[in-house]
Amino acid sequence: MFRFAHPEYLFLLLLIPLLIGVFIYTNIKKRRNINKFGNPDLLAELMPNVSFLRPKVKFYFQLTAILFLIIVLAQPQFGMKNEKDKRQGIEVMIALDVSNSMLAQDVLPSRLENAKQVLSKLIDGMNNDKIGLVVFAGDAYTQLPITVDYVSAKMFLSSINTQMVPRQGTAIGSAIDLCIKSFGPKSNVGRAIIVITDGENHEDDAVAAAKLAADNNIMVDVIGMGKSDGAPIPIPGTMSFMKDKDGNVVVSKLNESMCKEIALSGKGIYVHADNSSSAFRIITKELDTLAKSDIKSSVFSEYNEQFQSFALLALLILLIDFFIFDRKNKRLSKFNIFDLKEKVTKD
Repeated sequence: MFRFAHPEYLFLLLLIPLLIGVFIYTNIKKRRNINKFGNPDLLAELMPNVSFLRPKVKFYFQLTAILFLIIVLAQPQFGMKNEKDKRQGIEVMIALDVSNSMLAQDVLPSRLENAKQVLSKLIDGMNNDKIGLVVFAGDAYTQLPITVDYVSAKMFLSSINTQMVPRQGTAIGSAIDLCIKSFGPKSNVGRAIIVITDGENHEDDAVAAAKLAADNNIMVDVIGMGKSDGAPIPIPGTMSFMKDKDGNVVVSKLNESMCKEIALSGKGIYVHADNSSSAFRIITKELDTLAKSDIKSSVFSEYNEQFQSFALLALLILLIDFFIFDRKNKRLSKFNIFDLKEKVTKD
């Protein structure tokens, strides 16, 4: 099967007749100018070193080279070949807390925005690894099924906010359970769940869920967002903070003991996030300890490139053209094939 990978470049072939037309017009005008000075045959005797055939030969050589270069740009392809695509990596599920407490600004610009920045760097550093995303508050939802499509992962990440989950709360256990199910059938590939939360779990048994993940050879790492001193929770679009039923400002604090217990049960590590990149570096280093395995192996067909032949022909023609001069060479005149052709033409 023959095709051009970039057929749009074939429109440049319209230049060929245009160049030929310009060349013919130039030669006609040149002859007319010579005729104004006298008989062309007599004038030719006065210009023994001027060749009338060489410029034509050079033009057609250059035209042929342009033709081949246009074909090279169009990238001709012929036949098919099979290629195997193998990728080695790990599988990572992210469980991101989107409860209202993640709006607290004890970590700038906020706990949630800081968490998104950490995840963005994590995605950028991935190569052939699979990643999935679960968001949770009072309930847990799959935001992105596990995939190697990092562009989609970053697109979904940018759209995350605290309004995504209708019921407020912090169901860390449900999020871990959902992450476990997202991995699918067992394999020998390294797997990890990264929970990003402030640790204020009020809904379920997150420690038991982390232990279940560890029993399934899934490491659970936890990134703690916020500070133990806590911070008030701003109400989006206002200058006010959230208050309890008694009218007191709610202060959300990082529950480090809960985060550490979850990580310990999940045979992972706990990292406290701040305004530096330390959390990202530590988590990345921990993920590098996981065993990489073939997570994708496929066979696909690819066309054989044929532009090299046309490129070589164009180069050869240009080299020949370089050694053809417009004027005759006295030393080589006795071997000059162009003189013979000119004589035949005149006869």
